[in-house]
Amino acid sequence: MSTLAPWTLRGQIFAWGKQTYLMGVLNVTPDSFSDGGLFNTLEAAVAQAEQMVKAGAHILDIGGQSTRPQADEVPLTEELDRVIPVITALRSKGAIASTLDPTLDPIPVTSIPISVDTTRAAVAQAAIQAGADLVNDISGATYDPDMLAIVADLGVSIVLMHRRGTPKTMQKLTQYENLISEIYEFLARRVDAAVAAGINPTRIVLDPGIGFAKTYAQNLEILRQVGTFRSLGCPVLIGASRKSFIGNILDQPDPKQRVWGTAAACCAAIANSADVVRVHDIAEMRDVCRVADAIWR
Repeated sequence: MSTLAPWTLRGQIFAWGKQTYLMGVLNVTPDSFSDGGLFNTLEAAVAQAEQMVKAGAHILDIGGQSTRPQADEVPLTEELDRVIPVITALRSKGAIASTLDPTLDPIPVTSIPISVDTTRAAVAQAAIQAGADLVNDISGATYDPDMLAIVADLGVSIVLMHRRGTPKTMQKLTQYENLISEIYEFLARRVDAAVAAGINPTRIVLDPGIGFAKTYAQNLEILRQVGTFRSLGCPVLIGASRKSFIGNILDQPDPKQRVWGTAAACCAAIANSADVVRVHDIAEMRDVCRVADAIWR
């Protein structure tokens, strides 16, 4: 496994290759595929964020635009109104007790890195100013031509994901001549574009985009080939949590009942050199990561 430069975010060191890091999904939307409507009030969102921190999340990923298939795009003002108050509230919180070990000192919520899940530069900028630390752009920073320049100007990190089309069209765009090569080439181009815009190459994470313009079989192939993308010289994030390909395998239509299928997908990703897993079920996936890391790290 190649050596990647570690990150330090809010005093936390991310030593890539040493362990797997948990990015907790916090959708402050009414219509996300798995948890839409559960955390779209300020109080519910903050409570869920605190619960994920207690359970061991290393990063919170907050998004105000659903990206499920067929999701409608929300106006910019609505996305801002959903996301910014949550980030502001979290940055004003005090310390909370850990559920991992009651003897540990309380965890300051202010010390937990926050990612903003957005494709809009204006949302990214407002979120960073409110206290977020990095940007998670599922379009690979292709949706908004200002995204890379804004991220470079702010001096923060960015996750660049592969997808085709939009949530409305992506599941019709699953034809590839060579799936892994085409994803690899797209991500390589986006890294080049980010560096050209002034983003430090050591501050980029790559995501091959499981579930985004991918079929059931293609999602499985990505999990088998995670290590291929790590050869681009950046940490790799895998977001398989509760997704429909797991439901297809398990014949389970309820995303909330796909926890252990998600565990298997995360374990496969870790075995194949993933650095970050983006998940809904922090406590369960923390145990998965600890055991998988003990085996493969």
